[in-house]
Amino acid sequence: MATTTTSRILNRLIKCRNFRQFSKDVKYQKDPSKNLRLVAFGTCGICVGGISLWLRNKVDFGPALSSTVLALEPRQKQDDVYPVSDKEQRFQSFASRELDGQIYMTMQDFLESVTEENPRPRIGRFPLKKKDVDHMLDNTPKKRKATKDLFRSIWDKGVISYTEYLFLLCILTKPKAGYEIAFKMFDRDGNERIDRREFLLMEEIFRKKAEQDDEDEETVSLLTKYKGTPDSEIKVQETTLLRYFFGAKGKDTLDFNTFYTFMDNLQSEVLELEFYEFSKGMPRISEPEFAHVLLRYTHIDDDEREIFVKRVKERMPEEKGIDFQDFKDFLQFLNNLDDFEIVLKMYTFAERPITQEEFGRAVQVATGHKLHPHVVDTVFKIFDRDGDGKLSQQEFIGVMKNRVYRGFRGDSTSAKEYLRKPIGWAGFKACVKKELKHAR
Repeated sequence: MATTTTSRILNRLIKCRNFRQFSKDVKYQKDPSKNLRLVAFGTCGICVGGISLWLRNKVDFGPALSSTVLALEPRQKQDDVYPVSDKEQRFQSFASRELDGQIYMTMQDFLESVTEENPRPRIGRFPLKKKDVDHMLDNTPKKRKATKDLFRSIWDKGVISYTEYLFLLCILTKPKAGYEIAFKMFDRDGNERIDRREFLLMEEIFRKKAEQDDEDEETVSLLTKYKGTPDSEIKVQETTLLRYFFGAKGKDTLDFNTFYTFMDNLQSEVLELEFYEFSKGMPRISEPEFAHVLLRYTHIDDDEREIFVKRVKERMPEEKGIDFQDFKDFLQFLNNLDDFEIVLKMYTFAERPITQEEFGRAVQVATGHKLHPHVVDTVFKIFDRDGDGKLSQQEFIGVMKNRVYRGFRGDSTSAKEYLRKPIGWAGFKACVKKELKHAR
């Protein structure tokens, strides 16, 4: 009995993300002898960690060992230090480059920050020199060569500032219409093009909006303030995005169609990473795996999430699978949730539950696109608690808004805890403890 329980726990531990990260590190070692040593150390670590935590569950060591280690230690509040936001904490946690005292992300860092729970293990940040950055910028791809894997092709040979990080987060969560309006606000001559200066001002406004989440009055005041700022006062470190959009001399202009293509490609690139994490290179993911993706970053805790997934398995015993295009269509529809919510309020009364037909019609009105019927059916199987074939508007929209903003908006305590999960050895110990608890 004890052997069976131990075997089950170890099998579940191997699925822990921290252990999988360790396995990735082993995989990329070129020297076989190093692989052997790493595996040996890892095996010893599992045994020692498992035994120590088993003993700890059997023997009371007192409160000294019972404290929880957070993935992101909160900064101690001092007299002149403002509290760090969740987004800034996440940026600091994943950013791996530093130049002249300023922290920067690579494209790899950004992709990992929106798809992974924890950053890669590393010792400090890699210090950059000006010549290193110049070399990176000189090798920036041309924007006319638009590609759906731009960030993966640049990978760790580019730099992203904190302002750009917030701007890119907005790109992942906003529909096309929002940026089309922003372009028109700055397009002074009506040719649907903006220059480098106007782009920086637009970035700044979206940054302020992302940090404050205030009403439109704040956006309008920022627009008024920055439109009158002289060019000489706008001094920023050139980054990969600025070089990509405006060229080496910063004289190129950016039209909306090019920017929208960049937006759509970035959204697709991030969604591809999430999709292939579950599909393992196959063309489809299962309906339970689709449920796992939808419930990421939400206020749904682990135990309740398993209830949702189990519900899908019971109601859809024969898996048809969901391909990437249908997966992408639904996740991009979520960026239009505000419009979808308005349509539902106009279409229904007293926020009553809706049918699949009503849901599909509302999506088409809000976005102009149809969702695959099987995807809509799967969503209903996930969220329809009592099995009456209808969906609670309030519950669905509330959960999906957490998903869209990846735990950064609202009172999603569980989602924010997800962003602060323990990492490294502390994370592995937490995973061991959790599995021991469930094995009882």
